[in-house]
Amino acid sequence: MRNGSTLSKVCLADERDTAAAMKLSFERVLVEVWRQSLVENAKSVELGTEHFPVRSTPKRKLRQVDFTFEGNEIRGLEQNPQTISRWPQMARSGKKVMQFLSEGRYVANVVDGKVTFYAGRPNSI
Repeated sequence: MRNGSTLSKVCLADERDTAAAMKLSFERVLVEVWRQSLVENAKSVELGTEHFPVRSTPKRKLRQVDFTFEGNEIRGLEQNPQTISRWPQMARSGKKVMQFLSEGRYVANVVDGKVTFYAGRPNSI
């Protein structure tokens, strides 16, 4: 019986470690959404066990993904290269740029796999 209870404790510890490892940081989630939607051209983004469809905006046909992170609604939006700022300039030069919004405010962007959080915005939602 002693080995059985020890084995159970080890299995439970392994499950906790696996769950902790599987929980993605906000930064990693943003990179995953960017990678799957812009680099891999996926029709949906997979985050853990959830799938979120990649849609196109009606007017400009920019890719857009609405997803949740820890109960917060986030939108990933492909950068419109026709606007004026440094981010569209990067998009025009061929870099893959995605902006992320929460509650209608820009919180971060990902350019070629690197996350930039906007000043005054927490790096977790």
